[in-house]
Amino acid sequence: MSMFSQVGRAPESRPALRFPEPTRRLPKGTLSVAVGAFLVTMALLLPFYVQERVALMPGDVSHQLRMDAPGATYLDTATWTQQEGADLTRTTRAEGTAHGSDWSAWEMTVDTEASDQVIDHWSRRVIVDRETGRAVNCCGEHVNGDRAVRQAGLILDWPAGVPEGDHSYYDAEVRAAPAVAFEENDEIAGLAVRRYVQELSDTQVPESARDVPAALFGDSRGTVTATRWLAFERTFWVEPVTGKVVHMTEERSETLRPQNGSGEVSLLDAEFALAEGQVSSLAEHARVRALILRGLDVWVPWTLGPLGAVAILAGVIQALRSRPEDDPRHQGKDTVIEHVAVPDPAGRA
Repeated sequence: MSMFSQVGRAPESRPALRFPEPTRRLPKGTLSVAVGAFLVTMALLLPFYVQERVALMPGDVSHQLRMDAPGATYLDTATWTQQEGADLTRTTRAEGTAHGSDWSAWEMTVDTEASDQVIDHWSRRVIVDRETGRAVNCCGEHVNGDRAVRQAGLILDWPAGVPEGDHSYYDAEVRAAPAVAFEENDEIAGLAVRRYVQELSDTQVPESARDVPAALFGDSRGTVTATRWLAFERTFWVEPVTGKVVHMTEERSETLRPQNGSGEVSLLDAEFALAEGQVSSLAEHARVRALILRGLDVWVPWTLGPLGAVAILAGVIQALRSRPEDDPRHQGKDTVIEHVAVPDPAGRA
């Protein structure tokens, strides 16, 4: 076809090219609102979840409590003579491992010694609820091998944030949990504490029958079967936020009584108290832990909550103020570039 056949043809036009607009930025104030929402969420989580988990007793524990009783009197069962003015030491050891997510299995021993001579020993296994501090009847619990026992009540520490009312505290020797009565608020090593008292009147110790010289009870010959009887008054000083026992004393009296007869003989008469070095250490530990729990429960949430609310409010105000700057006529539209029709050079004369 010749070039002259193109004369008079309308110029060809090319289709318009469409380019998307650049990616839009987040609305103003979005970052402030996001930060504020995070702070408010943390303010709610800390007291209602985090603090509760931190307040639990640890699953893995290793405790050793030493109580001293200077000037005590006890019956030396090797010679069956009274020993007066003796310095006794009573050591409680507890080794625990996590038993599931909520319990801890403790192996405990208690040894009473006089001049490196053990005058009393007993052991137990107990499952402790990490939230309540109380015994759980489960999983091979025993006292001195007696698996028929059903331990109940507090084992060592009180639960965190416990009310000041009365509680029950298990005594493995008499297989019972006498009440522990709140007495008054007190102070130990500069730490505010609550004082509780547990009293036990003369009670026969289960499975304590043994043969002893009849001469102990005035008879001249042979042996008689006697049982051990126990009475005590224990005092606990408890830091209420953590539930930690920071001091403990015990006035203890043990006697031997014949099963089929009258009379009694003193087996032990002592006033035990937690060693002074341990009292200061336990008090300091409770003080630090109480600060952490108070921070998670009150101080930090009441700081983060208002800060988060202010951040959210600031973000909303910033977003509202920025709205007039937007042009709604161009929202959601693409930029269009149209080509102007250009005559085909082939159509020139």
